[in-house]
Amino acid sequence: MFTSSGPTLRELTVQALSSVERGYDLLAPAFDATPFRTPDRILDAVVRAARPLGPFRSGLDVCCGTGAGTGALRRLCSERVTGVDFSAGMLERARAAVADAPEGPPVDWVRADARALPFGAAFDLAVSFGAFGHFLPAERPALFSGIHRSLRPGGLFVFPLPAPPVIGSRRYWSLWGFDAAMRVRNLVWRPAFVMYYRTFRLGAVREELARAGFSVELRPLPELGSRPDGGPNCRLVVARRPFAGSGND
Repeated sequence: MFTSSGPTLRELTVQALSSVERGYDLLAPAFDATPFRTPDRILDAVVRAARPLGPFRSGLDVCCGTGAGTGALRRLCSERVTGVDFSAGMLERARAAVADAPEGPPVDWVRADARALPFGAAFDLAVSFGAFGHFLPAERPALFSGIHRSLRPGGLFVFPLPAPPVIGSRRYWSLWGFDAAMRVRNLVWRPAFVMYYRTFRLGAVREELARAGFSVELRPLPELGSRPDGGPNCRLVVARRPFAGSGND
């Protein structure tokens, strides 16, 4: 929920009528006081699940926002971490947050579009938290290909993926309603603000990751609870760039 230190209704309205980049520049000072910031319990669960997959020297936080995921990545990498985002306002907040928490490897901040990442094969681990709704399905191949290109052979791209809400549940209708409102907004207002919660589906995403050159496995995050059918509330997607000569690279 929003808190008294979060954005006002007027500020949220101005953001919603802006472009994605401008909207996040405006929201950046109060972003960590909104429900949009990835909760620590999810960050902690990902760190615990990813740590045995290492060791990792260098890491990349794709769409790093105010740096919550970058902080998690610093707990996994030993040498250097890079946060990339296209919002200058979010990067400014992230830089300040890391300065207040100096423990861990140094961080480089790069302003860039995640659909055109400016890196070669420089990282052992890439992560992303809460940003995939900003990419239309047609844009995801460029996103995944850029992350694949940024990883060294054997490198991992990991991210949490919540299970879809139960059909007919309050969360199901909330997400459906939000996506419907955003589609109407983008039909009648420019610039567009791309943020859809129901377009990032596991089946399609696995296929797109495979086409980008990744091998993909799923790992449950049991500390985040279970669904009524016994399945996990959230899984960790582990996408690996295969080593050269493995037949997938």
